[in-house]
Amino acid sequence: MNRAQHRKTYTVEEAQARMERYCAYQDRCHKEVEKKLAEMRMIPAAKEQIILHLMQHDYLNESRFAQSFARGKFRNKKWGKQRIVRELKARGISAYNVKLALKEIPEADYYSTFHSLAEKRFASLTETNPQKKKKKLADYLLYRGWETHLIYEKINELMNL
Repeated sequence: MNRAQHRKTYTVEEAQARMERYCAYQDRCHKEVEKKLAEMRMIPAAKEQIILHLMQHDYLNESRFAQSFARGKFRNKKWGKQRIVRELKARGISAYNVKLALKEIPEADYYSTFHSLAEKRFASLTETNPQKKKKKLADYLLYRGWETHLIYEKINELMNL
């Protein structure tokens, strides 16, 4: 017998309880829940029923997910707004909830985080060629989703010190 024949099957109640725990552990988006239910090989009608139950009992809340995602990625990973927006869109989050999520990041914190991140990275770069050093810093900050105009202003400021 192959591995697929040994996989556990779930009743709707078991799957529902499992998904409640999954969502209670940390905020999830609809896409993550649907993926998990697909892995559990639930039929479409059961998936729909479980997702509806999770939403009605506030285990699954897209606005809350988007807000905590934005806060977490900004605070812990120092991501800029562009990267946060890109990642939320990839998870199928609505434009309304993306806007709501970005409001979770205080403007003052956003700029101070950007400046300290850029300065710390600039100081850690050992590149001696000024052009290569600029590029390395820009690539690093772009990857993290910071706005281009902020990056180039900061690079010019740091290179003229």
